[in-house]
Amino acid sequence: MSRLALRATAAVLGVLTLVAGCGGGGGDDRSDRGRRPEGGQVTIRVPGDAPTISAAVSLARSGDLVLVAPGVYHESVRIDTARVTLRGESRDKVVIDGQLRRPNGVVVTAPGVAVENLTVRRNTQNGVLVTGSAAAVSGLPGSGGYDTGDEPVRLLTSFLVSHVTATRNGLYGIYAFSARNGVIQHSYTSGGADSGIYVGQCRPCRIVVRDNVSELNAVGYENTNASGELYVVGNRLAGNRVGLTINSDHQEKLLPQRDTVVAGNLIADNQQTRTPEQADGGWGIGVGVDGGSENQFLRNRITGNTNVGLMITATADLTADRNRITENTFTANAVDIGWTFTTATRGQGNCLRGNTLRTTVPARLAATASCPLPGTSPTPSGTWRSPTAPAGIPFTDVAAPGPQPEFPRATSTGATAVPDVPALPSAADLGSVTLPPPSLLAERARVRIS
Repeated sequence: MSRLALRATAAVLGVLTLVAGCGGGGGDDRSDRGRRPEGGQVTIRVPGDAPTISAAVSLARSGDLVLVAPGVYHESVRIDTARVTLRGESRDKVVIDGQLRRPNGVVVTAPGVAVENLTVRRNTQNGVLVTGSAAAVSGLPGSGGYDTGDEPVRLLTSFLVSHVTATRNGLYGIYAFSARNGVIQHSYTSGGADSGIYVGQCRPCRIVVRDNVSELNAVGYENTNASGELYVVGNRLAGNRVGLTINSDHQEKLLPQRDTVVAGNLIADNQQTRTPEQADGGWGIGVGVDGGSENQFLRNRITGNTNVGLMITATADLTADRNRITENTFTANAVDIGWTFTTATRGQGNCLRGNTLRTTVPARLAATASCPLPGTSPTPSGTWRSPTAPAGIPFTDVAAPGPQPEFPRATSTGATAVPDVPALPSAADLGSVTLPPPSLLAERARVRIS
C-alpha cells in the first residue's frame, strides 16, 4: 500500500504548512519555566510545578514522572531525556491539541521513555512519534518524515506507548519509526490520514503491538520495512478503509520487510466511507501484503471486507515469499484469500493450512498451496474484480472517539520502568493465542461490525 500523501487531505496540508511555524506550544516563549521538586526521582506536575508540558519535560531528569492535570494543551512536546514518563491524570481530559498547525503532538527521541494516558489530536503529521531518525523529527512538509538520505540508520532503543488516544492526525496516530525494543498497547487511533498505528524501518524490531483499537483510518495498522521479532497480537483493526498492511517500500531503508507475526486479531469491515483516502485508493481490504516475506498470520478473524480478506502481491523488484497463513477464520469477504503478482515477479513458498474459508484466487489454494511447501515453490497468481473505492473525507472530519479506559492508578503510580528489551511472546504464548470473537474490544470502538 502506498505511503504517499493523501489526495483527500493534500490541499488541507498544503495550507497548513504555511502556518506550521506559527503559534507554537503554549509555554514555548514563556520565561517562567517552573521548578523541579527536590529529590532523585520526582513527580513534576503540570501546571502545579511547571506551566506547560514542554516546560515540565525540560526540567525532567532520568526516572522522573511528568504528571499532567486535565486541560487542553496547545503545544508540541519533545522528550529527549532518557527514561522519563509522560502521563496524563485523565486519558480523555488531558488533550495535546496541534490545532492543525503543529506537525507532531509528542516526539520521543530518547530511550526508555513512556507516554501514557492522554489524547493527542489534530496534528498535521503525527500524534505520537517515537524515532531515532533526525529526518523523521524534522518532518518537512510533504516528506512525512521518511528517512531516505545517505545517513546510516539510527534506531532509538526501548519505548512504551500505552493508553493513548490519537485521533484526527494528518499522517499517523502512533508512529514508531527507526525505533526498536518497544510496546504499543491499550491505545486507540482514529482519523489517521495514512494509518492509525505505524511501525517502520527497524531490524530486528523486537516490538509488540497489542490490545489496541484502530478504526476510521485510511489503514488501521501499517508495517513497512519492519522485520524481526515484531508481534501484532490481539488488536481490533475494524472499520478502516484497509485493516492491516505489511510492505517493503523504497521510500524507507532496511529493505526488504520480513518476519512479522500477526496473531489473534479481529480484522473486519474495512470499507468505511467516512474515512480519509490514501493516494493509492486502497479499499475493502482486510490484510494486504506487498513485497513482504516470511510473515505468519495465525488465528485471526478476517471478516466482512468487500474487496479481499487477505491479499499477497509484489512489485517488479520486491517479491513476497514464504508467508504462512494458518488457522484463520475468513467469513463474508468478497474473496477470502487472493494472490496476484506482476508477470516479472512471482512469489515463492507462500502457503496456507487449517483455515476456515470459502473462496480463493486462484481457486483451490487450500489444496494446491498447503503448508508445508518448499521455499522455492512458485506461488500461483490470479486476478479478481475489485470494487470502486468511494471518495474519502478530510481527516479533520472523522468522528471523535468515545471515552477510553484509563491507565490504572494514574495519579498514584510512579514513573514507569521501560525495559531495555520488552517481554516478547514465546512459541508457547503464540500457541495459546485463540481465535478472537467478533466482539473483541467492542466496548472501546465506535464502529460496530456486521
